[in-house]
Amino acid sequence: MSAIQRVKGMQDVLPDDYGYWDLVIETARNLAHRYGFQRIELPVIEFTELFARGVGTASDFFVQKEMYTIEEEDGSSLTLRPEFTAGVVRAYIENGLHNWPQPVKLYSIGPIFRRERPQAGRFRQHSQFNCEIIGEMDPAADLEVMMVAMNLYRELGFKGLTFQLNSTGCPVCKPRYVAVLQEYLANDLDKLAAVDQERLRRNPLRVLDSKEPGMDALLAGVPHIIDHLCDDCADHFAELRRMLDALGQTYTVNFRLVRGIDYYVKTVFEVWAQGIGAQAAVCGGGRYDGLSEAIGGPAAPGVGFGSGIERIILALKESGVSLPAGAQPPILIAHFGGETKMAAVQLVYELRAAGLAARLAFARGKRSMKSQMREANKLEARYVLILGEAEVAEQAVMVRPMAGGEQVRVPRPEIAAYLRGVLA
Repeated sequence: MSAIQRVKGMQDVLPDDYGYWDLVIETARNLAHRYGFQRIELPVIEFTELFARGVGTASDFFVQKEMYTIEEEDGSSLTLRPEFTAGVVRAYIENGLHNWPQPVKLYSIGPIFRRERPQAGRFRQHSQFNCEIIGEMDPAADLEVMMVAMNLYRELGFKGLTFQLNSTGCPVCKPRYVAVLQEYLANDLDKLAAVDQERLRRNPLRVLDSKEPGMDALLAGVPHIIDHLCDDCADHFAELRRMLDALGQTYTVNFRLVRGIDYYVKTVFEVWAQGIGAQAAVCGGGRYDGLSEAIGGPAAPGVGFGSGIERIILALKESGVSLPAGAQPPILIAHFGGETKMAAVQLVYELRAAGLAARLAFARGKRSMKSQMREANKLEARYVLILGEAEVAEQAVMVRPMAGGEQVRVPRPEIAAYLRGVLA
């Protein structure tokens, strides 16, 4: 009988990788708190209607059937969340956060689910760090989420960081630009791949970020949306750029940057990094001023971003970023079986209760000291505590430093204090 394997596109996160996970998550959490964001936890499953009305049926989630959806016996439709923002805004409305002092600044860390082609750093279940500012139209809020994203990668040691930036307009000016775009492409429809013809029909702006062959040349002369913005959108974009300039933060206005979700208006951005392979974009986000109304809530402008943790970890590994020492306990307690094992069991739990990380050398019956020392070496233990019959009788512990040096006999009542001193 063959062994059952994990589902394609899923992953096992093994202990060897959790040093990277802990580094990324702790950096993200500390950064979010420094910027005044509060954590929110959401269910991983929502009514499908939330994403139909919020994310939009023209988004890739629907068009390319990327969502995991369950049809219930009562006729309701449930979906594993493909992104965070719609759920955060749903929680903001449902739990009355719109009655809090505005804006509300929230962050989440957790899994999202997309039925897409698995590739390096991207899985059908992957985890994301997500930040949102809801209830504020000030371009300074856009700047704030952008700088959280930028500083996450900066503090993790990424190089060559810069923003790609664009404005996608609003319901006032976006339709006018869509008409201009469609007119520009009208005589070249036969040159569009089938996927781009579908995009042009459902969500025309998505044609701009097409990766299909020949599109770079076809779009080289396309009118830029920032030249067709209404006064409000133009002022918003200009102020955001002035603030980026004031911070000395490099950016490129990328007229083909539109992002793949329907709710984006005005600002869209990505963080790009050098030296991480073909995919320079490491995260992205933007403004979604109409999302709250789309899902039945009050007017609540918002802006946010999401960053995939697996892709960060892949890039950290490729960059050779070193990690802190592993999480294995620095102490191994060795014994000779019998009464010495009982004493070792008592000692390991006493040390753990005193706040010290310690590991017991397991053995059914008698086990050689040489074998236990090999275990200590493999685990990179700093000290081995040896309990022989003499130590048990004399209420003492023999302490052997694994890096070399003399063994020391320490009275049993003083061992916790002694270890705190040498491990400090």
